[in-house]
Order: sequence, then structure tokens, then C-alpha cells
Amino acid sequence: MRPRPPVKGRGIVSGTGLIVMCLAATLAALVFSLWPYDGRPETAPGALSAQTLRTSYGPLSALDQEFLVKIRRAGLWEPAAGRQAGTKGTTPAVRAAGRSLVEGHRFLDERVRGAAAQLSFTLPDAADDQQKQWLATLDEARGEEYDRRFATALRLAQGQVFPVVAQVRASTRNSLVRDLADDATTTVLGHIKALEATGDVDFDAVARDMATGGTPSTPAPTSVPSRTLPPPAFRPPPER
Repeated sequence: MRPRPPVKGRGIVSGTGLIVMCLAATLAALVFSLWPYDGRPETAPGALSAQTLRTSYGPLSALDQEFLVKIRRAGLWEPAAGRQAGTKGTTPAVRAAGRSLVEGHRFLDERVRGAAAQLSFTLPDAADDQQKQWLATLDEARGEEYDRRFATALRLAQGQVFPVVAQVRASTRNSLVRDLADDATTTVLGHIKALEATGDVDFDAVARDMATGGTPSTPAPTSVPSRTLPPPAFRPPPER
């Protein structure tokens, strides 16, 4: 007796079976893409580092956390330096740069504290040792020496945080951090321009200390750098 041929359309490899499998896979992908980050399991070893925190706004990476801390710490010492420049600065440009720091960080500190609260992330409540040292260095300076120390130290501080802001804006998967990075980019760049407009930044010291991560040394130059008109007042980005 000849064997009976297989019945067409039966089995998982049939045309109907393949369609059902594709539909099921598509549905699973859609469901997973809508699943909030704080409820997702780890999909592969090393997909998220041990330092990453899961939030409903997306994963909060170690770099995101470093960014939040840096923005907060800047807001704990730069406004103090800015207020000091308002009284000790010898030129309108230095005093304008001080106002830029105060106004910019008033806006940015409110933003970072609000974001941290939504992310359940704890921020520091004090400046770090290097920032305290910068303030101490400014406290002891007077006259044009103060102008040079203020402009150089604060320009170095902006240069240290700006690359972190750019890297976070390019890579973060957290929507709150992304919005904050937009505001930080505008604010920090405004501070950089205001400080450079004083004509007192020692760019050699900034380049050297950016490479070493140290506190800027600001010996009196042999010639007084040219002064420029004060920059426009800082205007924070519009609220979303």
C-alpha cells in the first residue's frame, strides 16, 4: 500500500502557522516597547551597568547620574562666586559675568532639583573640595588679580562640565535628563562667553589645568589683557 501524502496546511511550518508566528512576534515586540523601563527585566548580560537606575523616564545611567551631581554642585558654589564678583570685580564685564552665574544657576539649580525629585535621585548638598578651594583662592584676591583669578577659575569650571553635558545630551536614554541637558548646554555656554568677554581668562592656565584636573594657578601677567564690553544679561530658556 502506498503511504498517504501529508495533508497540506497542517503543522507549524504551514503558511497559516508562519503568519500566526509573525503576528505573535510583532505583538510581543510592541508590548515590550511600551513596557516602562522600571519594570523591564535585564535582556542581556551587561545591557545595563550595575550603576544604572531604572526609572519611568528611561534608564538613568552612571553618566546621567554624574551629570546631575555636577550640575547640582556647580549651583552650590558658582552663584557665591558670582555674587562676590559683583562687589570685588573691578570692571563692568567681570561684574556682568558674575550676574550671569547667579541668574543661570538660579534657573538651572531649580531644574536639576526638580528632575532629581522625579527620578528619586539624591543630590549632594555641599560643594566639593576643589570648588571650596577655588572660593578660598578668590576670597584672598583683590583688584585686577581678583578679576584674573575669578575669570580663569570659573572658565575652567565651565570647561570641565561642558564635555559631560554634551556627552549626556548625545547618549542619554532618559527623557528628563535629555531636557535638562538642553538647558545646561545653553546655560553653561552662556557662562563661558560671559567669562571670556571679560578679557581676563588665562587660556594657557585653563588648557594646562583641564589636562591635569587641578586648581588654576593665576600669576600676574606681564601685560594687562584687553578689556571688552560686558556681555548681554543671561536669559534662561523658556519654560516647557
